[in-house]
Amino acid sequence: MTVSAKMPTRLHHTAYVSKDLEATRKFYEEVIGLPLVATWCEQEELFGEVRTYAHCFFELADGSALAFFQFVEPKDQDLFGPELAESPFIHVALNVDAETQGGIIERIEEAGIREPETYILDHGYCKSVYVKDPNRMLLEFTVDAPEAAALNKAQRTKAHAELKRWLAGDHTPNNNIR
Repeated sequence: MTVSAKMPTRLHHTAYVSKDLEATRKFYEEVIGLPLVATWCEQEELFGEVRTYAHCFFELADGSALAFFQFVEPKDQDLFGPELAESPFIHVALNVDAETQGGIIERIEEAGIREPETYILDHGYCKSVYVKDPNRMLLEFTVDAPEAAALNKAQRTKAHAELKRWLAGDHTPNNNIR
């Protein structure tokens, strides 16, 4: 099946709720290296009540951002988050080069962040460092394998067939590059 509609050009931002915007700022700016580029202080009627909050944006190289809200009222904070599921399968994965990943690993170590809050996995098609932010959100910083373009091309040609096979009950692994 081919989709003929024009695709989005990039991620604009992804948003989460923070318990502590200053701890969040320190982590994203000082440990990860993402600059704080906007703080919108807002008050508006949302979902039947007037809500007062700050909304901070930390920029990625392509202009997209990770964004975080913090509410003034504890009842709003409790209603909207930031409790995140403690699952390693719920995370934000960001593409980086090896030098950037190395710098992030160094700053994680300098900040005293240790396992189980951080770990490294080699998936074969990419190598990733995982770290939890002050809100317990899991971030993945991924360096693609040198042959990623060829691997991605091969996967694209069989993605639907592999999904159909898996959904039909054949759960044989197909990642033989680890």
